[in-house]
Amino acid sequence: MIRAIRAYETAVEERVVVRKECASIRASVSDNDNDYRHRNLAKLMFIHMLGYPTHFGQMECLKLIATLGFPEKRIGYLGLMLLLDERQEVLMLVTNSLKQYALYIVGLALCTLGNICSAEMARDLAPENHTHISSYNLQATLCSIRIVKKVPDLAENFANPVVSLLKEKHHGVLLTAIHLRTDLCNLNEEALEFFRKICTELLVKVLKDVVNSPYAPEYDVSGIADPFLHIILLRLLRVLGHGDADASDSMNDIPAQVATKTELNKNAGNAIHCECVETIMSIEDSSGLRVLAINILGRYWDLLCLNIYVALNMLMKAISVDDQAVQRHRATILECVKDSDASIRKRALELVYLLVNETNVKPLTKELIDYLHVSDQDFKGDLTEKICSIVENYVEAYFDDFQSIIHTITFLDWCCRLSPDKIWYIDQMLMVLSEVCIMVVGSCK
Repeated sequence: MIRAIRAYETAVEERVVVRKECASIRASVSDNDNDYRHRNLAKLMFIHMLGYPTHFGQMECLKLIATLGFPEKRIGYLGLMLLLDERQEVLMLVTNSLKQYALYIVGLALCTLGNICSAEMARDLAPENHTHISSYNLQATLCSIRIVKKVPDLAENFANPVVSLLKEKHHGVLLTAIHLRTDLCNLNEEALEFFRKICTELLVKVLKDVVNSPYAPEYDVSGIADPFLHIILLRLLRVLGHGDADASDSMNDIPAQVATKTELNKNAGNAIHCECVETIMSIEDSSGLRVLAINILGRYWDLLCLNIYVALNMLMKAISVDDQAVQRHRATILECVKDSDASIRKRALELVYLLVNETNVKPLTKELIDYLHVSDQDFKGDLTEKICSIVENYVEAYFDDFQSIIHTITFLDWCCRLSPDKIWYIDQMLMVLSEVCIMVVGSCK
């Protein structure tokens, strides 16, 4: 069937083959053919991946799951994950089938539950899943992540089993346990407080061990030991330290250690540095460490465009925490407004807008207006909007004064009495309007 479908070059010919195969599968389903049921379901999975409807094969998944042979069960569970989702009513018939106790079949059932679990299934099967977590079952831990997302009320039931998982040495166990713990902290305030008291120091120790671990080929990514574990640990520490001075104090040194010992010239190292910066900015921390975070972002300017975009995003988050540290990179951010990449230009323009204050409004506005004359046509609209908004924000009294004065004196006399700030306002607006007129005339031509 696959060879026949791939042999045709047009969509019409492909549809003809798929219709014939679907008709043959329907006939086999009607005849209740047990010998070819698993092959028919394998064909349906391929047809489903091509985008054709395969709802008529959903009951075949349940029949294969109920068989005794492991190969048939495996195809049945795989079909269940692909052909059904949590909205299907057929799932009501699956719950009892998923309550399995045989070793390998439990893995299939947990994997299926983790992919298509609905809220009702989560409530019914949470006790069985909880039992398998105690046995350090990776599938059970991953399945728990979906369960607590579907039914947040069940989060408190998973708090205690997760604590013991952090003592494992296997990185796969640690990754799943930390991911589950992060979701529990985000969903349940009591779980967050529980983990702050019990696990903060343990997590710091785990991260130190990962940072100082010797070379291990199974965890190495571009010369960095398991960057995935680095990142997910930093994210959890960020959640635990946010808004809590005691927890932040116990993890104060670790982001600096991670940033110091991680190379920045590789993508894996860049990802870890970004998480270090976000963690430093989120926890209750000293200003010295925040300056280190801003300096890390400053090093992104010499790297790839993608990293510049990431740095701009991070600086936008950092500006609310330490405005002065971000101001030091103002010249470089202005250069990014002139970048050839449209996404970098827009993000840099938003950051410049946030950087404007009473002391730098005039030089920044002048830079933006100078660039307005030579900028791309597609970018002129965004640039004009930001310039006008900046100018209006810093001459707030302009419109009130205009309304009161215009009725008593002539416009020329009023202009002569304007303060220097208001004259500057009019100058900037006239320059922007002249550029807009040029744009309109050019588009009319």
